[in-house]
Amino acid sequence: MELSITTPAMLFPAISLLLLAFTNRFLALSSLTRQFSQDHEHEAIMLQIQNFRKRIKLIRWMQETGVLSFFFCVLTMLFIYMDYMFIANWVFGISLVLLLISLVLSVREIHISMEALNVHLNQVLNERKQISKDMDKTAD
Repeated sequence: MELSITTPAMLFPAISLLLLAFTNRFLALSSLTRQFSQDHEHEAIMLQIQNFRKRIKLIRWMQETGVLSFFFCVLTMLFIYMDYMFIANWVFGISLVLLLISLVLSVREIHISMEALNVHLNQVLNERKQISKDMDKTAD
């Protein structure tokens, strides 16, 4: 395979968009964390906070591997420019592996996010059941 300077450059928009998406997820999660930290008495809230902690860690790793992938893409371009093609091929491969790791971490974070939604939905369902029981008792 022949690697030209445009090959790693084609990844720039994709990596930039991924980093933007990861940053948006982090900002949304940090906002939610601040809201939940005010009411820490309920067990479901504690489960959500633990979930947030896992997700924040994953998002940090997603961002770090994404930035490293971007860094190695730029480094690849530098090696191509300097006509070190053997090194450029290896560095570009490292960049692709880092991007792949970032994407895998993103999928894992999505799964954890779904677990958080399930905890919340269970909490809402339990509260609704309790309200229904209380209403039945007062009707008797």
